[in-house]
Amino acid sequence: MSIQKAQQEVDDWIKAHGVRYFNELTNMAQLTEEVGEVARIIARRYGEQSEKESDKEKDLGEELADVLFVVLCLANQTGVDLDEAFYKKLELKTERDHDRHHSNKKLK
Repeated sequence: MSIQKAQQEVDDWIKAHGVRYFNELTNMAQLTEEVGEVARIIARRYGEQSEKESDKEKDLGEELADVLFVVLCLANQTGVDLDEAFYKKLELKTERDHDRHHSNKKLK
């Protein structure tokens, strides 16, 4: 699925089930909360913190999807075409970072 299609799917879902978008500040707070949930799983499952019993059933994919959903909401309500923005960013990173990463001794 393209990012543009995902944006349309989210917009259709909001119209059918969500009444309206939360405002941008609410969605920003929601995004922060969802990223925090991803960070908690990563820190405890892959990092040095011990995983609490209540966290062992958490699904990282589901939490990442929550982050993506809110990002798509924010893009929709602010008029950002994420397909276009993503490919522009990828091109920029390719030009800027190709040699930088290959010459980084820390990555060898």
